[in-house]
Amino acid sequence: MDEGRPLRLRCLCLVINAPDDLQVVEQDAGELGEGQVLVQVGFGGICGSDLHYFHQGGFGTVRIKRPMILGHEVAGTVSAVAPGVTKVRPGDRVAVNPSRPCSRCKYCLEGLPNQCLDMRFYGSAMRDPHVEGAFRNLLVCDAVQCEVVAPGVPLELAALAEPFSVGLHGVSRAGPLLGKRVLVSGCGPIGTLAIAAARVHGAAEIVAVDVTDETLVVARAMGAHLTINVAKDSGWVQRYATDKGTFDVMLECSGNERALRAGLEVMRPRGVVVQLGLGGDVSIPQNMVVGKELSICGSFRFHAEFALAVRLINEGRVDLRPVVTRSFPLSQAREAFELASDRTKAMKVLLDFAAQPA
Repeated sequence: MDEGRPLRLRCLCLVINAPDDLQVVEQDAGELGEGQVLVQVGFGGICGSDLHYFHQGGFGTVRIKRPMILGHEVAGTVSAVAPGVTKVRPGDRVAVNPSRPCSRCKYCLEGLPNQCLDMRFYGSAMRDPHVEGAFRNLLVCDAVQCEVVAPGVPLELAALAEPFSVGLHGVSRAGPLLGKRVLVSGCGPIGTLAIAAARVHGAAEIVAVDVTDETLVVARAMGAHLTINVAKDSGWVQRYATDKGTFDVMLECSGNERALRAGLEVMRPRGVVVQLGLGGDVSIPQNMVVGKELSICGSFRFHAEFALAVRLINEGRVDLRPVVTRSFPLSQAREAFELASDRTKAMKVLLDFAAQPA
């Protein structure tokens, strides 16, 4: 090493090389640039997209072309800041927003940064070169990506700010929920967090439907007033379809065509259907959509909702603990991914980047 040159930090990263090929790799952590901070990552949540990369090497037309660091749901502690950074200080505990819009394209300038034409979202193979993810014990990021976590809030919960933001954005697409009856279809992590988002936005009644009892237990814990296992209750649609339907809003989080079609049956006239779940092409009963004057809209990622998510967690206005199933040290990443893949056993599985191997 040359005299006077600073020691380059090394970090441990979780890399996906190909389907079913995870590896912990040591890499250069990088240097702080203008406006940047160094975060010692505490916890990271395994997302559905991470599981798609793990099992299939991608989803749809998005495929891994070369090794990539996974992960985008993280929280940790700031250990260093570049000169001039004032938003956060060393020692601050922060949730890191993985979304990095360019702030220059036409959609960013129109106030739609989640539709950015040059988006760099952590752990994504949508572009080539891929955008490296945040599953590493040391992360250099922009200070503007960091939202301070309040004292006493576990970093495990702060790591849920990103998926909670997705639910909050979906709720924002539905319009005002105050006093509304809401159907949440699909109770994986996004669906259960959408329930929390609907509660905090004033929904009068939330009914959650899924095909597994285990996920519905978490849905109830997150604030659903009623849960229905549609695999066991074949008459639920008929009950709620009376008089042209019951629900004002549906948050469709499964991406399943049958779930969407069933939901349309139980929507009231002029109801709003928000599609959060991703799937393939689907067909819908067009005559029903026209006859009921239903509005169907998509919901993609988030932007301003990230800061709101952290604020709601900080203030204790939502309790996200029921979503967390278990955490694993980085050395047991494969076991963590395998558990996260089993919907009957897990909701949200976390990686603990500070834990020592067992």
